[in-house]
Amino acid sequence: MDIDDLLAEVAVDATSLETRDLQELTRAWVAERSAPEILTWPAELMERVLDRIGRQIELVEEQTGSLDPRTNFRLIIVQTELERFKFLVRSFLRARLNKIDQHPLHVQAQHTASLDTVQSLLSPSELQYLTSHQALLSQHYSASFLSQFPASLQRLDDTTGGISMVDKPDEDKAVFVRALRDIGTVFVEGTDRRLEVKRGDVWAVRWSAVRKWAVGCGTGDVELI
Repeated sequence: MDIDDLLAEVAVDATSLETRDLQELTRAWVAERSAPEILTWPAELMERVLDRIGRQIELVEEQTGSLDPRTNFRLIIVQTELERFKFLVRSFLRARLNKIDQHPLHVQAQHTASLDTVQSLLSPSELQYLTSHQALLSQHYSASFLSQFPASLQRLDDTTGGISMVDKPDEDKAVFVRALRDIGTVFVEGTDRRLEVKRGDVWAVRWSAVRKWAVGCGTGDVELI
């Protein structure tokens, strides 16, 4: 462990849990908006954040109307902080729901595969939304045109002939990443490029090349910026 690691640990210990949650939420928000595919649901972080938002809303409701100037000033600070958390949560969820809307079958398959891991891909509410969304789409397509096709051509997830009907995100989309640890040599598939990624480096690279190290879906050695 070098001096930078020691200083980082001291900085973390000196930072309040609320500040760390805000930093983690901001990083999750940036990563979700940058990554071409949906990332793992940060269950513990979101549980703490949503619980804090609920308690702050109750505090504001209880103390609103107080004639004490100090209380009113404190409420202004609380409401400002509350709006910052609410904005990040709303934008974070919108980004995730947009990916579910664009690639429902792909996300559903990824979520099913993630059930055997420590963290599932979707939250219970997102899974419920995905299930309802896909059921409505299937009913609409069937009523509009699929029912007129032969039964063998009515599946939306057909892979016959080596061609998949499941729409997927562009895994070769360029993303900006910062290395949190030394990774070593990164190979960009389909090219002769070799990247020597060290801690602190910032790269613009294909998502597929760094996906397995990214925070939210890999080892967490790089973060999207």
